[in-house]
Amino acid sequence: MKKIKIIFGVVIISIVIAITFFRTENTPLDNMSNLPTGEYLSSSTSLDGRYVIRTYLCNGGATVDYAVRGELIINNKNKKARNIYWEYKINVSEITWDNDDTVIINGHKINLPNGKYDWRVDK
Repeated sequence: MKKIKIIFGVVIISIVIAITFFRTENTPLDNMSNLPTGEYLSSSTSLDGRYVIRTYLCNGGATVDYAVRGELIINNKNKKARNIYWEYKINVSEITWDNDDTVIINGHKINLPNGKYDWRVDK
């Protein structure tokens, strides 16, 4: 009887952890720093030269469609890239600038430096 209670407790705890993991908005799977690298597509510099956006095509293999990842580089800082764009089922990159602080990637407006677009969250 004690073994049954222990097994039942482990199963219940496992279910609660799984539900918590997959029901929260910012799960580890949604973290944009864990995206695949991909192959270089294009880059664009903001009108004032402060920001650079680079996009990459990510090939998911035979069972997963293409995706595009975009990263931001701030020229006056340490030039470390940060992912700001992630879109699934797309294989092109159209980058335009609305103004010095707003970029439009494939029709998605992103306010820089802190904005981002992630198809998993912004459905």
